Amino acid sequence: MKKYIYNETVRNQLDVILKRSEADHQDVRATVLDIIDNVKANGDQALIDYEAKFDRCQLDSLKVTPEEIDRAFEETDPELIATIRRSAENIRRFHEHQKETTWTINPKPGITLGQHITPISRVGVYVPGGKAAYPSTVLMDTIPAIVAGVHTIAMVTPPDASGQINSNILCAAKIAGVTEIYKVGGAQAIAALAYGTETIAPVNKIVGPGNIFVATAKKEVFGKVAIDMIAGPSEVCVIADSTANPVYIAADLLSQAEHDEMAMPVLVTPDEALADKIIAEIDRQIEADLRRKAIAKASVTDHGFAFICKDLDEAFELTNQIAPEHLELAVENAENYLDRVQNAGAIFLGMYSPEPLGDYYAGPNHTLPTSGTAKFSSPLGVYDFIKRSSIIQYDRANLKAAAHDITAFAYAEGLDAHAKSIERRFPDEN
Repeated sequence: MKKYIYNETVRNQLDVILKRSEADHQDVRATVLDIIDNVKANGDQALIDYEAKFDRCQLDSLKVTPEEIDRAFEETDPELIATIRRSAENIRRFHEHQKETTWTINPKPGITLGQHITPISRVGVYVPGGKAAYPSTVLMDTIPAIVAGVHTIAMVTPPDASGQINSNILCAAKIAGVTEIYKVGGAQAIAALAYGTETIAPVNKIVGPGNIFVATAKKEVFGKVAIDMIAGPSEVCVIADSTANPVYIAADLLSQAEHDEMAMPVLVTPDEALADKIIAEIDRQIEADLRRKAIAKASVTDHGFAFICKDLDEAFELTNQIAPEHLELAVENAENYLDRVQNAGAIFLGMYSPEPLGDYYAGPNHTLPTSGTAKFSSPLGVYDFIKRSSIIQYDRANLKAAAHDITAFAYAEGLDAHAKSIERRFPDEN
């Protein structure tokens, strides 16, 4: 883990230090565009061919059957199923509070204005495979859509070499309320959701994280469909004061480091002695008991940072500049510092609110803005699955009263037909 004393030089070079500048992936984009074109032209057959090529499996059909879902429940540990159910209930309960309803106001008699709330009709959810299977992602990305009232959800996820979907993922999907599941991953899955095939009907919005090919495909289909965000490597930032337990903080930083070699664990503290203890503890814990030791070590070595600040004021200034995906406040009376946080995807207050609590169980969404995008975006939520339509109703008297102002605007902008749309309603009064 690299250690920096936070000063003016570091402040000005922060993006370079964090290596967050967007790389040029033109080769990836060219491959993705070819995949999208092939799926548009050849539909299901293109998907089956790509699964044979990339996931080394031979598929007879793309859609997961009810029998496969039933078999998944038979194969999955009943205790894990019960855990998934409890987590799903927490997630559902939290997201119920995000629901919006249609509203209207009457500024004066004869005028009604408002906002009409409707759910998106059909949503696609991408669930990664690859290095690990994430039933938690299934819950986090589908339950808010269901709470929002989305009519149908199409879930896509890559199969294994035998053509099967991970049983934990299928159980989570069923518990969440998703039954339309397809065995396809990568850029080809995104293309299928956006443009449709013989088996997979097109969707209106695509959500869910994935590798660089998935992220690039989401960029390319944006405009044809909506997307949630472009997810980068996972990040956690911990602000720690002298009261923090170095064993806990090291464990929390490693909880993100084990995701991916590109994951970014960041420590920010005014206590350099504490930072040294945490760094030593990270090294000890990596060697002691981590199955994903090589991944965690690469993350900590290449993308792990400890910043030493002069005080907590400077610590919060730095952290708001980083705008981390996850932010832990491992400081005394953490709740008193909440108003100091301007940019973060999720905020964890105190020593007993570690980041994995949010990943799996508490209820708030774990699909969060990464790579500094917390400066302008939010966690996935019910609001991502609804549309807002304006409501405008004037009676004759109120339109007549506003006619002069409307036509003045229209003529000033050179839009005569706009003006005449008003004037023709009052032909004897112009």
